Amino acid sequence: MPEAVAGSARGSVPPGASKLLVFVVENHSMTQMKEQMPWTYRFAQRYGYATRYFATTHPSLPNYLAIAGGSTFGVTDDAFPSAHPLKGHSVFGLARRAGLSAHLYAEHMPANCALTSSGTYAVKHNPWPYFVDERSGCHKRDTSMATYRHDVRHGRLPAAGMVVPDLCNDAHDCSLATADSWLKKRIELALSGSDFQHGKLAIVVTADEDDRSEGNKVLTVLAQRGVHHVVTHTRLSHLALCRLYTQILGVDPLRQADQAHSMAKAFGLRLRRS
Repeated sequence: MPEAVAGSARGSVPPGASKLLVFVVENHSMTQMKEQMPWTYRFAQRYGYATRYFATTHPSLPNYLAIAGGSTFGVTDDAFPSAHPLKGHSVFGLARRAGLSAHLYAEHMPANCALTSSGTYAVKHNPWPYFVDERSGCHKRDTSMATYRHDVRHGRLPAAGMVVPDLCNDAHDCSLATADSWLKKRIELALSGSDFQHGKLAIVVTADEDDRSEGNKVLTVLAQRGVHHVVTHTRLSHLALCRLYTQILGVDPLRQADQAHSMAKAFGLRLRRS
């Protein structure tokens, strides 16, 4: 059970989550995010957040790989996919292999599954192109934000989903206030959609890493219709987030995520496929 819960659902218990949509911002500590992202922190307090969630390492790329693949794969830099062609599955490929949907929405990406950075799009923040065995699926379902609103409105958000803002809206190059405003619009849209309203969708907000000021502790939020005012003190990480993807998909954890604590248990999140 989660460590602290206030409030309870009214009426019937919402069904378990069968979809996960993760939003990632950049390079700020938990304290910075709580103080400078007022909408996001209120969102966290309404649903749930972790007090001891730690990013995996520095710099950016290995953290995204840990979320998507359950390992840093020994990567210690932010090089392009050509320098790090990874074999095996990501959570997105696992979803497709299980007959489920996957979609990564990368803001301002110039072409599907782009393998190099361009303008305000940074490939180091888009993990799917690094998994070379999944390039076919990546070219189909690793896209810009163009279809995001349509997918929300029509209940077509994926079983394994990720939203990657551009270098300004993720607070890499711009302020946390900018990221907060951007998240508010995109997450409020998701909250209004049938996937969330019917209890299918869980939403996670996290940061890839801190600014080296707080031991890599970042604010991480989990929202779902059955989660209310939860504060968990379980030690969690990007590997735990990778494990949550696989729990929601109903498949075995990837690589080191097998040893991570369960975010579902920490937040009291019911799973449809458990």
